[in-house]
Amino acid sequence: MPIHPGMVEPLAERTRDLYADAELRLLRIIARQLADGLEAPGWAERKLAAVQALRRSAQGVVDELGKAVRLDVFDAVAESYNRGHRAAVAELGALSDRARQLVDDVTPNAQAVDRLAVEAVNVVTATHRSILRAVVDGFRAIVAEVTATPLLGTGTRRQATQDAMRRFADQGITSFVDRAGRRWSLPVYAEMAVRTSVARAATEAHARTLTDAGIELVVVSDSPRECHLCRPWEGKVLTLTGPDGERTVEVEHAIEDGRMVPVRVAGSLEAARVAGLQHPNCRHSVSAYTPGLTTVEQATSDPDGYEAGQRQREIERHIRKYKRRAAAAVDPAAKRAAEGKVRQWQKAMRQHLAAHPDLRRNPTREKIGAGNLPTPATAPTAEQVDAARVWSGDEQSVREMSDDQLAAAMRSNLLDDRARARIMAEADRRDLEQLLDRAAPRGQLVDDLLALSDDDLARVFAHVDEGDQLRIMAETDRRDRAGQLPGVRADLVGLSDDQLAARYREAGTGPEAAAIAAEAARRDLLARYFPGGQLLDDLAELGDDDLAWCMQYATEAELLRIADEFDRRDGLDGPPLPAPADTGDSVADMLADRDALAEAMGNAPDPALWGALAAVDDAPAPPTRDWGALTDEEIEQLSDEEFAEFRESEAAAAYWQRLEERTEQAAEEAGDEAKPEHRITRAEAREMYWEWVQRQIAAAEEATNGYMFNKKYAGQGHSYESLFTGPHRIGYARASDELKEWWETHPRLTQAEFITMVTGKTQRWAAAAEHNRWGEQMKR
Repeated sequence: MPIHPGMVEPLAERTRDLYADAELRLLRIIARQLADGLEAPGWAERKLAAVQALRRSAQGVVDELGKAVRLDVFDAVAESYNRGHRAAVAELGALSDRARQLVDDVTPNAQAVDRLAVEAVNVVTATHRSILRAVVDGFRAIVAEVTATPLLGTGTRRQATQDAMRRFADQGITSFVDRAGRRWSLPVYAEMAVRTSVARAATEAHARTLTDAGIELVVVSDSPRECHLCRPWEGKVLTLTGPDGERTVEVEHAIEDGRMVPVRVAGSLEAARVAGLQHPNCRHSVSAYTPGLTTVEQATSDPDGYEAGQRQREIERHIRKYKRRAAAAVDPAAKRAAEGKVRQWQKAMRQHLAAHPDLRRNPTREKIGAGNLPTPATAPTAEQVDAARVWSGDEQSVREMSDDQLAAAMRSNLLDDRARARIMAEADRRDLEQLLDRAAPRGQLVDDLLALSDDDLARVFAHVDEGDQLRIMAETDRRDRAGQLPGVRADLVGLSDDQLAARYREAGTGPEAAAIAAEAARRDLLARYFPGGQLLDDLAELGDDDLAWCMQYATEAELLRIADEFDRRDGLDGPPLPAPADTGDSVADMLADRDALAEAMGNAPDPALWGALAAVDDAPAPPTRDWGALTDEEIEQLSDEEFAEFRESEAAAAYWQRLEERTEQAAEEAGDEAKPEHRITRAEAREMYWEWVQRQIAAAEEATNGYMFNKKYAGQGHSYESLFTGPHRIGYARASDELKEWWETHPRLTQAEFITMVTGKTQRWAAAAEHNRWGEQMKR
């Protein structure tokens, strides 16, 4: 697994706590010496005479500190080196159970551990001599300041002593001054030195183990709250060995022998560390880069989170400052004031954490010296281990974790938003994989789609072929229609069978349970009548009610099949209709087709009658005059425009009924043997004319490929009927050349010409219309 300095820095807390405890003991020694006999005469002389006793007491504290620190630093460095080594071996995935136990028991490369530990001990203990000097010099400075204050009349000795001791506590016992002139307090410097050593031990062990295993490239992790020193290195590939500088190297693919892949290298790991990477408090890790497999994540930044973390560190410093003041107080009032300030800043800490829930409170940072006596080390919990795998691993690590492990990592509250998003993405991937195994095994959609919810169908849609996609679309259309039917709950239609069963278990015995049971029964019928989403092949065994129920969910093709089945049951099946007539005379062809249809229909109701009734029911129009008061003779004499209006009235149905009755009466009067020829009336001819016009329009549109109007009239909104009805001069004026050519073999007829041809009775305007048609044709 990857490792970064922050993973071993807690090892330095024990050393820091030793120095913090030593600083606290020294402050209390100084405070007791100053408070003893504070109001008595000759206080200054006695205090200066007590310097040697103060030095001996401080020397005892420093000697004990030196013995404890040497052992503690060696243990911390060894454990840190061990962790770095184990992290590298675990990242390589080469440890067996026995090997892991051996790594835990034996520290690798003891010489490197000793070298790093000795360096850390020398750096830390080199400051012990300055500790004694700082204690004595600070004591003498306070005595001198307190002695001069009453003489100047600026305060009492007790007030002066408390003020001087407060400043001394705020400053701390300075053990080191760096080149920049910054003064390091005793516990802070010790912690910094040891943290640097354990971080070096861990990262050096990690890098050396990877190098020994033949790994030459590592990649730097992304930490959203990075500082300006580390930001340039996030997501960069670095070399463990070799020269510095950015370059492109050719390395062999991890799993494909002989294949070389180019890798952009930002430099060496050592150069990156010199530039500031993996500094103290750094949270950036490096992990092995596998050519061709490792995916480098896009670096993200969270400047607001970084500022919030820095504010938390500031509040912690204030809490420690006032705790030191309380420990160094020489009178009860000053101690109470300091403790009040501690509570005030602790309240500020709680408010800050409430405003930034992603931050966690670390009580050890609020203790004097940023810590206290170390608490016993405890092994990490399983949840913490799982969270660490998610936080520091790659996508493959997350895929190798079980569902329980991912759930434990989420419960740990140790993950940031990016890590939680990785878990959610992996959970979605697993859910989709399970869904595809259930809904589309081997890429083939299952027959029963009723068991899948709307969400399931939507997720599966992109993973099946076009044929299965059409099935899903048909199923969703069927569900949409079902949701609009009375008695069907739309919110239940889109649920899967498992979801429906879960709802039923929670519903109890109320109306909700009844609705769910009805939905389950509806699905059973669908599965029975529409297996695989298609209507049964054999409809003969279904009852009329069953067929009527199926019509609610049938497609247009299936509705035709159901209609054919009803016709078969009603005995309307007859001989097949003859082919349409094609004599070249459009009027004669239409009359022949009507006679053939009438013979095939037999005793079925006259289409003219029920067609008129349907037109009246479907599109009622407000009457413009009392058509019912007209006699049949008056209806026969109506103009074309008036007759068109009459056809849309309720009186038209009665008129057609009377015509039918007169025809039947004529047949009865002629006797059984007689077969009177039906003579088409003028009214029937008018009705037939509109049918003939529609047939002409369809045939002409196909012959001209839709080019019916000329350029002048195309797009002006004229209907096709205006081309084929009315005066010839208007029709020819609007017609295209293609249509005019077609009219030469399929003559255009006005209503008067048509009625003359059908009834055999010359109409008043027929001759003039024929003459005008001839004149228009001659113009071509």
